[in-house]
Amino acid sequence: MTARPENVHQAQLLHLLRDEGARSRAELGDVVQLSRSKLALELDRLAELRLVESAGLAASRGGRRSGIVRVASHLRFVGIDIGVTSIDVAVTNGELEVLGHLSAPADVRDGPAAVFEQALELLGKLRAKGVATEIHGTGIGLPGPVSFREGMPIAPPIMPGWDRFPVRETMSQELGCPVLVDNDVNIMALGELHAGLARSVDDFLLVKIGTGVGCGIVVDGKIYRGVSGSAGDIGHIRVDDHGPVCACGNTGCLEAYFGGAALARDALAAARSQRSPFLAERLAERGALTAEDVSAAAAAGDAAAVQMIREGGRQVGKVLAGLVSFFNPGLVIIAGGVAGLGHTLLAQIRGVVYHRSLPLATGNMPIVLSELGGTAGVIGAARLISDHLLSAPA
Repeated sequence: MTARPENVHQAQLLHLLRDEGARSRAELGDVVQLSRSKLALELDRLAELRLVESAGLAASRGGRRSGIVRVASHLRFVGIDIGVTSIDVAVTNGELEVLGHLSAPADVRDGPAAVFEQALELLGKLRAKGVATEIHGTGIGLPGPVSFREGMPIAPPIMPGWDRFPVRETMSQELGCPVLVDNDVNIMALGELHAGLARSVDDFLLVKIGTGVGCGIVVDGKIYRGVSGSAGDIGHIRVDDHGPVCACGNTGCLEAYFGGAALARDALAAARSQRSPFLAERLAERGALTAEDVSAAAAAGDAAAVQMIREGGRQVGKVLAGLVSFFNPGLVIIAGGVAGLGHTLLAQIRGVVYHRSLPLATGNMPIVLSELGGTAGVIGAARLISDHLLSAPA
């Protein structure tokens, strides 16, 4: 990026224009606590830095018409959301509107070199369509524990070959721009904060149920990562001492009971034992089963599949009830591929949480399904890097 804001006033103006869209100078003056002359000085300086630009004149408020200001239209951010079984890549403008978005199946177990080669290929396709000539910053989400400070994954249980791989440095050199790396659940929470159901909520939890289970924690409008970056790793909270073995090596973790991998395991068992005629037929046709098959079976009224979803929702609800009592969030969002199981899952989670948590904690707390779908991660990744680049240097 060629320039960054020089002080907190410029950063405040940029964040306001990014999050709320173009505004007249008069409207900006109503929001920020600056004199008219100081506001004009800061906006003119931002224009010199090519961070904002003029967008015509506003309607008259009784005198001279005020100039409209917006975030510079040439700014481009990239969001890369790497999942266990897929990659999403998007390019946004300075207001984080998605200009182009591509996704593809992938296997995170192939290792960082292969996965990033695929991500760069998707980005190349987007750039070939003309959505970006220059990239000013890139945010990346990974499906495992990430040291945010170091920009690398640390001992991720389902990502062989990724431990301490220097993602930030490698991709920054490759793309020629600043890069930030975070856990995939955190970037999804940022996506919801920017463009989803959490836009008006400062304190909320985002529970992602995909191949694994994780939780993004937002406090006062900011991601809470904990001391080392592992806050929200709820998939490895133990729900039963004698439960199945988890990918992390422990027994009875939430993730070992529910998530894409656990659902596929249970679906296979139900098919082989003929408890689920639907899944047995699907297995015979395809040779393997996934969480999507369980969803299709439940939609067709398959009793075994419905029971799997209810039991999974009950286990998630038990853990979430404890989190709600502890954190007292204003909203809980359920997201991720397995959230596609829909209202059967949501009803079970709600029932357990509302039953187990204190009325004071849940009285005004909605539990909802994400409405952003596959774009939450890429929008959040773009938000992550733009937060950094549109802030004044420390």
